[in-house]
Amino acid sequence: MKKNMGLIDKVIRALVAVVVISLYFANVISGVLAIILLIFAGIFILTSLISFCPLYLPFGINTGKKE
Repeated sequence: MKKNMGLIDKVIRALVAVVVISLYFANVISGVLAIILLIFAGIFILTSLISFCPLYLPFGINTGKKE
């Protein structure tokens, strides 16, 4: 698995995940919307940690450093 995410991309995803999690624990979002957003937040954190986004492959996107 080749890394295809750059630092800025990873930071933005992590920040979005933290905001969603904060909104959930502050009871701003709830119900089905909260569950869906928390799943996306988990995916964002996971992809940030491994520096790989599977959705970038079909589109040929690579936000990482060029080799």
